[in-house]
Amino acid sequence: MIDSFRTLFGSADGVRVFRAPGRVNLIGEHTDYNMGFVLPVALQLATTIAAAPARDGKLRIYSEHQREMREWNAAEIGCLERAGHWSDYPIGVARELARAGYATRPANLLIRSSVPEGSGLSSSAALEVSAALAFLRGRAMDPLDLARLCQRAEVTFVGMPCGIMDQYVSIFGRANSAVAIDCRSLEHRYVDLPSGIAFLAVNSMVKHALAGSAYRKRVEECAAAVERLRQRFAGVESLRDVTPQQLDAVELPGVIGRRARHVVTENARVERFIEASASGDLAAMGKLLVESHRSLRYDYEVSCAELDFLVDAALSVEGVYGSRMTGGGFGGCTVTMLSPTAIPRFREEIARAYQCEFHVAPAFYECQPSAGAGEFPVA
Repeated sequence: MIDSFRTLFGSADGVRVFRAPGRVNLIGEHTDYNMGFVLPVALQLATTIAAAPARDGKLRIYSEHQREMREWNAAEIGCLERAGHWSDYPIGVARELARAGYATRPANLLIRSSVPEGSGLSSSAALEVSAALAFLRGRAMDPLDLARLCQRAEVTFVGMPCGIMDQYVSIFGRANSAVAIDCRSLEHRYVDLPSGIAFLAVNSMVKHALAGSAYRKRVEECAAAVERLRQRFAGVESLRDVTPQQLDAVELPGVIGRRARHVVTENARVERFIEASASGDLAAMGKLLVESHRSLRYDYEVSCAELDFLVDAALSVEGVYGSRMTGGGFGGCTVTMLSPTAIPRFREEIARAYQCEFHVAPAFYECQPSAGAGEFPVA
């Protein structure tokens, strides 16, 4: 990568290399912006940025995936507006850093990523966090403040009202562990997963155009449910505060009732999944994954034909414990829990069935829990 940087910019003097991982969420979908519980793992798939100071007052960012160079005056970064372009992610982060007192210094950046875009594996957070580290260039910032800043960049600059899970786990991920995050207190604990299982993400290779608008609509619908519930029960600030009994006691209109039911039951599933993991109850873990998918499909309505097919096909393969869609929905990936010995058969059978049904070859990613963001030592 440093050789590529030198070829692109003419010199690699002072280059430093920063990495931030994508993630797969095992369970706890669409609960983070409702202040609930999630259980993601950081992945070996990551965005890596090589960065070195520039002497001409410019900030240049080159994306290998996009095959495009963008250039700005570094002193003007804090004043830039959204461009509807891939560069909004790093520029949004740079603008938030400037507002937090970390001025953007002139620099050349080279972006390389193995996180597939539109897959539901959080390529955006991996880009945001790696860009933040590259812009900071060793300047200290509290890790939680960094996660909040990157989330704020996506919400206020990019315009996606996301929760904090993706940025959080990209920073706090740990090898061989899942990260149980309380999205209200912003505290976390590491969860050791049982031995003898593997998680495999399957990319449907589909990203429907309605995903962004539907995401915003779900945020609004959850807020509407909270407003109704608050009128009946004191202390309800989010769906996190609602018990199943309270939900049953209030007749919410059809759509917002279904949205609320998903969030309330999904929070409970996260806790039960962690308990089942601690006791090594693989069957219970798999059953909860399937329940999560059915809830996302019927109550939250963020699945699609391709994801439903992948889940149903997975459950027919010997050695599979459970499967569900992961990420925002309307395309992207499923995550399947299975025996490691079943992986070759699973890949073969799913690829053949999906190709036959949709005439598209799915992509597979083994989900090995990996370390969070940091800097690579450069010799």
